[in-house]
Formats: sequence, structure tokens, C-alpha cells
Amino acid sequence: MPYYTFRCTGCDTVFETLVRSSDTPTCPQCASEALERQMGATAPAAKTPGVVSQARARAAREGHFSNYSRSEMKRK
Repeated sequence: MPYYTFRCTGCDTVFETLVRSSDTPTCPQCASEALERQMGATAPAAKTPGVVSQARARAAREGHFSNYSRSEMKRK
């Protein structure tokens, strides 16, 4: 299910929701179906050294090493 950001044209509320292809989203404030889909922010690629090192440290604390490549595991 895609996660979309909408703006209600009736009450100007901005909200995010999961939407199935068969569903018609409604405004949580006024229950209107007059919505405009907004551009959402994209997620970062998560390849920055800081993000990778934090994920690896958490994995090591939890006792698994699934986020290491095979060549890196040989060095461990």
C-alpha cells in the first residue's frame, strides 16, 4: 500500500495516509473526498557513513550481523 500526503480542499488540512488501490481516501477532519495529492519527501539512500555505522552498531548490540557484506564478515 502506498503512503501518500494529501491536502483537503474543503478545510485545508494536510495529512498522510496509506491508500489501497480500491480505497478512496477521505479527510480525517471534515470527511471530504475533495483531496489533492501532494508531493512527498523522498527517503535518503541511507548509504552515508554515519547511517551505516549506526545501523551496524545497533546490529552488533542485538547480536546479528546481517548488514555486513561477506567480505566484511571475513574480517570480523
